[in-house]
Amino acid sequence: MSPVSPTTAHAENASAFVASTEGPARVGGGGGGDPGRARRGPFRPGQLIPTRARLEARVLARIFRVADILAIAAFAVTVTIEGHPIAAALWAVATLIGLRALRGYAFPRKQTLARHLGEVALALGAGLLAAAVALLPPGNVDTVTVWTLLVAAGALAALHGVWWSVIARGRQQGRLTPNIVVVGATANAERLIDAAMRTGEVNVLGVFDDRLDRAPENIMGVPVLGDTTALLDHRIMPYVDRVVIAVQSTAQSRVRQLVDKLGVLPNPLNLFIDVGGPADDDAAVARIAAGGENELSGAVANSRHAWIKRAQDLVVTLAGLLVAGPVMLIVAVAVKLDSPGPIFFCQRRHGFNNEEILVWKFRSMRHEMADAQAARQISANDDRVTKVGKFIRKTSLDELPQLFNVLRGEMSIVGPRPHAIGMKTGGVESAKLVAEYAHRHRMKPGLTGWAAIKGSRGPVDTPESVRLRVALDVEYIERQSFWLDLYVIVMTIPCLLGDRSAVR
Repeated sequence: MSPVSPTTAHAENASAFVASTEGPARVGGGGGGDPGRARRGPFRPGQLIPTRARLEARVLARIFRVADILAIAAFAVTVTIEGHPIAAALWAVATLIGLRALRGYAFPRKQTLARHLGEVALALGAGLLAAAVALLPPGNVDTVTVWTLLVAAGALAALHGVWWSVIARGRQQGRLTPNIVVVGATANAERLIDAAMRTGEVNVLGVFDDRLDRAPENIMGVPVLGDTTALLDHRIMPYVDRVVIAVQSTAQSRVRQLVDKLGVLPNPLNLFIDVGGPADDDAAVARIAAGGENELSGAVANSRHAWIKRAQDLVVTLAGLLVAGPVMLIVAVAVKLDSPGPIFFCQRRHGFNNEEILVWKFRSMRHEMADAQAARQISANDDRVTKVGKFIRKTSLDELPQLFNVLRGEMSIVGPRPHAIGMKTGGVESAKLVAEYAHRHRMKPGLTGWAAIKGSRGPVDTPESVRLRVALDVEYIERQSFWLDLYVIVMTIPCLLGDRSAVR
């Protein structure tokens, strides 16, 4: 199978979403310009970003604060060297307190650059005033120090211009604005969409409702895309951060039915309560965007853990590429000499949040017999496997190219193993054998995993093996930690080398 560009795969998914929202059955409000864009609704982010690539403004704000502290400390040291330690201390403390008090790291969505720099200027002015207290006594004024402080204030103002631009560009690109879909074409959904338009806290990509015969074609321009059954497999879902139920809160039995049906999704599920006025709606939308409003199911969001896991992935991957580089080169040559065809085999598999990703492997089967859909799983003495393929599958060397998937952020070192899209077990799609199957997509797939070191390796060719794999994957997701990942990494090689029974 010829390699396919991952960028192309994402573009195809985005195009599929556009097509699905431009059909004649369900179209949104009109408007001038590009009719396709108008039919996608009033939010339509500049580009569809997979949820794994989404950033949080508050995380960036913390990074900006650390950068400011380092810059302020450097200038304070300079002023101290110039012989004014008290002025340096007063300036640094007053500036930092001023930036915090005036919310210099809040970056409200509708705040202009001029407004932000105006607030920052007040904080910087407070710092200069504090420094003046130490410098103004007769005989203590130092022109060099005054210029140093003025340059420091200018540098900090310039930095905040950069910070504001980074946040604004991230929001424009859709990287800092969560995408949601709404369940229930109701008056409550209209309140939610109205609040989203006022605040800009979320992009509402679409509405789903089981009563399509009574549902409008759009709600305030946001298209109604189908029923909840269509929602479960819709191509839009890898780009959706949250699913929000917007039926009336008094319909408790209906809410329970929806939670039971949609709880299988890897996307977090929230409830929008129709209580209060516009200000309450705005606050509720802000909490939904932050992941703190009536969470009903889904992965528990923890940005600190996500950053730690990503750092761990990068360190281990770079070390792995350094060590395994020569081995990968030898394997590549052996694959090419062993049988005609490409060195690599690419297969579409499910990633985080059901995102379709292209997973790389060294080709271990005859090219003309490749099975991209995994309709037939590997078996003992499989006639499709080449001579070199038998060795690299047995030693799992065929998986080494997935280190590049980890570098791209599509996979992690430790996580549920990615399964091929449409993979079948006994003629039945594996995903249909276990209700909780999609739960394993609440985390990035891994190069190795808890299931692998617990004996669930190789094909899942029986319903029981699928259930065991899913149970172990869900157990890992619920227990995941830095130390558990280290344990899995350490145990992977001895478990693989000591396994003589698994078919690989």
